[in-house]
Amino acid sequence: MHTLLPVVLALCTAFANALATVLQRMAALSVPSTQGLRLGLLRDLAHRPVWLGGMVAVIVSAVCQAAALATGPLTIVQPLFVLELPFALVIASLISRSALPRPAWAAVAAVVVGLGVGLAAADPTGNRTHVPLDRWVITLPVCAGVVALLISVGLRRPHGRTRAACLGLATAISYALTAALMKQSMHTLDLEGLGAFLTAWQTYGFAIAGTAALFLLGHALQSGPLVASQPAITLGDALVSLTLGVVLYEERIRTGWWLAPELIGLALIATGAVALARLPLAASLVAPPAPSAPPEDRPRRT
Repeated sequence: MHTLLPVVLALCTAFANALATVLQRMAALSVPSTQGLRLGLLRDLAHRPVWLGGMVAVIVSAVCQAAALATGPLTIVQPLFVLELPFALVIASLISRSALPRPAWAAVAAVVVGLGVGLAAADPTGNRTHVPLDRWVITLPVCAGVVALLISVGLRRPHGRTRAACLGLATAISYALTAALMKQSMHTLDLEGLGAFLTAWQTYGFAIAGTAALFLLGHALQSGPLVASQPAITLGDALVSLTLGVVLYEERIRTGWWLAPELIGLALIATGAVALARLPLAASLVAPPAPSAPPEDRPRRT
């Protein structure tokens, strides 16, 4: 099956990303936190061995992702990264030597089953190798504007779930844009060689977007609990990438009555993700940092 290789590579990417996220969160919580975006954060993190271990996992995931995008549609590869959330929580539980409770495993099963049902029903097709410039001219400013808005909203909130979710979603959009740009760059490398790859603006575009995503990731992980930032990162990445695949690369998903099982799959993923987000699993890995502002108010129960 022609989709087997990109699927395997995408699963490897999700696992490596999950490992990187857990290690990077451990490092992020070991440095002083601030209310704004601090350029020196990455410099401080570079002195933490656990962060460097996370960076090795990032490199592995980037290689696997590039290979996956070169061999498969964006609408197949990126949604599989939803599994990064279950992977991250399982890894966190192993590091903290605390077993996942049964509700957590049920939530993980819901995400896995939902993803399988959704992708099987959608049956994404198409693997366009070139995106016209006029589509990038619209897509890039829109993505940049939404990211800027999310950063602005997040920084107005104290350390907590809302701040972490906003910065996590900004990270997700940056990751999705990185993947979209990387896909065209990899096709340029495959079709035209290294020289064309090094001179393509998309190559430098995905490098810039990826750096921005890494920068935002550090702040998202430091801004609140892992179960707040990680769902925003993984689910946001999958949904935005699905949109970019359809808009930019003209990839297609089935509609009509297929929308019913697709929505069922999406509902299962959302239910599982919300259930995982409510579990205090990250607290067993490392205590949250002391914020430099009053803690965010807890939402009132309805």
